[in-house]
Amino acid sequence: MELSLEDIQKIKTSSGIIGNSAGLNRAINVAVQVAVTDLSVLVLGESGAGKEKIPQIIHRNSRRAGKTYIAVNCGAIPEGTIDSELFGHVKGAFTNAITERKGYFEEANGGTIFLDEVAELPMPTQARLLRVLESGEFMKVGSSKVEKTDVRIIAATNVNLQERINDGKFREDLFYRLNTVPIIIPPLRERKEDIHLLFRKFSRDFADKYNMPAISLTPEATALLENYRWPGNVRELKHVADQISIIEKERTISADST
Repeated sequence: MELSLEDIQKIKTSSGIIGNSAGLNRAINVAVQVAVTDLSVLVLGESGAGKEKIPQIIHRNSRRAGKTYIAVNCGAIPEGTIDSELFGHVKGAFTNAITERKGYFEEANGGTIFLDEVAELPMPTQARLLRVLESGEFMKVGSSKVEKTDVRIIAATNVNLQERINDGKFREDLFYRLNTVPIIIPPLRERKEDIHLLFRKFSRDFADKYNMPAISLTPEATALLENYRWPGNVRELKHVADQISIIEKERTISADST
């Protein structure tokens, strides 16, 4: 059942999401629809577009809402330790393994794990992840004991996984398991009507934080921002808003200023 615009707005407000574009509303609607299931979700979108909000919405609207939610940036964990981080290890599994350690899949049992930048997982780790998706089973590093976990997996990527598959860097079977329900977050250049709203929010937040008057934009300056392609998406817009807030002496920004 489609959510009403009023319901979608309530979710955006509670999640700190700014914007009214059709693509953004569609993504939120799908997230809430799929939340009541345990289906795997793959969130697709460019870097800085705000993909991390969708897994939070899914978790909060699921039967797992009262359980653990863990977000993991797969690209930020060294290849040599990623298996230990995700699945844990037993004492003596490697040189520095002086005690047994629980991994995220054990810690989040009953809850949700968000695997951001999932395309960065090494191939052996991808095989371990596939086993969890298929059977809920995993083994800690250095152990031969099979353990069970009940975890909802949500993944995200900003790269073309089909190209990774063609290059032999991502398992095709894992892709199909993760991509049960794809949710696409539109880039900021496709959300032109949201750019001014976001800029205003960021500039007000900056002003409140540093106790200064908030900056505002003339219509011409707003048009300039709307026609820029924003390769860094929402993250880049926030950086620009912060930068202008601190550098510009005038609190009303014209097209000449930008």
